[in-house]
Amino acid sequence: MKFVDEAFIDIAAGDGGNGCVSFRHEKYKEFGGPNGGDGGRGGHVFAVADPNLNTLVDYRYSRRYEAKRGEHGMGSDMFGAAGADITLKMPVGTIITDAETGEVLYELLNPGEVITIAKGGDGGFGNLRFKSAINRAPRQKTPGWPGERKNLKLELKVLADVGLLGMPNAGKSTFIAAVSNARPKIADYPFTTLHPNLGVVRVGPEQSFVVADIPGLIEGASEGAGLGHQFLRHLQRTRLLLHIVDLAPFDEAVDPVAQAKAIVNELKKYDQQLYDKPRWLVLNKLDMVPAEDRAERVKDFVKRFKWKGPVFEISALTREGCEPLIHAVFRHIQSERRAENEPVEVDPRFAGDAPA
Repeated sequence: MKFVDEAFIDIAAGDGGNGCVSFRHEKYKEFGGPNGGDGGRGGHVFAVADPNLNTLVDYRYSRRYEAKRGEHGMGSDMFGAAGADITLKMPVGTIITDAETGEVLYELLNPGEVITIAKGGDGGFGNLRFKSAINRAPRQKTPGWPGERKNLKLELKVLADVGLLGMPNAGKSTFIAAVSNARPKIADYPFTTLHPNLGVVRVGPEQSFVVADIPGLIEGASEGAGLGHQFLRHLQRTRLLLHIVDLAPFDEAVDPVAQAKAIVNELKKYDQQLYDKPRWLVLNKLDMVPAEDRAERVKDFVKRFKWKGPVFEISALTREGCEPLIHAVFRHIQSERRAENEPVEVDPRFAGDAPA
């Protein structure tokens, strides 16, 4: 399935039905009185977070969504039926923004969460509503109210606990394939990863976290170079960033330290909050370095990179060093989850189950 993480849609809730002017007509009842009913309300447009979806591709090719209008009121005190609601299924992590003003309207963060993104119009009043002691034969009615209409931008931010940073060919896809159930495409040319790959890393029974493989960054990515700039936003919801570095590049003229610094600079240019997230250094492809040279090469890299944080040495290809890293990551994620385990206030307007 093609990965689509941005789409524009037009939605229209249903208009309310018009009220009715009617009078009771029965034999031998000369003054039957008004009996025109109200119109029904228009259908609402709901959005529901569906954990089974991971792309907005359905909204790339179908952009217009309209709920049904309410039925008009009728005689004999009959009110119009409400218009049918429609429910749009979206991936967890979708941000819904007003396409015209850029204002963020809603975020779907929890599986099964339901929100009302456009309200149907109320039905108009029939002449039964206007009956009074001094107006016994009212001929007034009101039209139904129009439903809300909006132009929306949908943006998907991948919900992952851990995000992988690194240059193309740093070994991110190999790493995610080694530690999770994801099976990304792997090759020896740049930009193998054309969209984020999500993998679930299982540490033990009912113990797991989600890791996201983001397309490799290159210098200038924050200004639009390469592919990574399109997906940097997916890292904004992660709890931890793993900066994977190729410690044994094929081209001897390539300096891993310079590449690593370029990644850090792009991160800082793109978003200061993203730059401030916890970040660990993962030195990959140790299987390509002679055993007697590994310690010296790691020490030299850390010194020139001026790195003060956690350092892990692995080979994603042979899975050497991966298990200690995964357990350390899980402990960090668990501590973050406990720190964030506070009651979440839910808007009562959006509470309840998804409409049928």
